[in-house]
Amino acid sequence: MKIEVKVVPRAHKNCVEKKEGKYIVRTTTIPEDGKANVHVIMLLAKYFGVAKSCVNIVRGHAVRNKIVEIEDECFKKKI
Repeated sequence: MKIEVKVVPRAHKNCVEKKEGKYIVRTTTIPEDGKANVHVIMLLAKYFGVAKSCVNIVRGHAVRNKIVEIEDECFKKKI
């Protein structure tokens, strides 16, 4: 499954929320050397209840608006 994600770095708290079909990920991490991307993957994995290895950034590694893919097989393993 592919989702649209807007990342808000340097936020006051870490959270994931869904708004108008997009996911907004707020992270306290600074966007330096991919640190924020790693934290975004962790937050999304926790939100969806899947392993971090199941979450991949497909497009937008260096920008706030990203396309993220969550592998369907990971959801099937949970059931």
